[in-house]
Amino acid sequence: MMLYPPVAELVEKTGNRYQLVNLVARRARAISAEAEENGEILEKKPVSAAIDEVYTGKLTIDK
Repeated sequence: MMLYPPVAELVEKTGNRYQLVNLVARRARAISAEAEENGEILEKKPVSAAIDEVYTGKLTIDK
């Protein structure tokens, strides 16, 4: 089974796996909270949305 986007590419964008997991988890919680607050139904899971944001470069770590 092939994962998309590849984890190795996500790790390159964040520096290491720990930062990747931390960044995605924080953003996923924020996406979930925003949706609940606004009464929105999400099209995809918050974690998937956060991973997509990292992969496209919309979400980055401040260094």
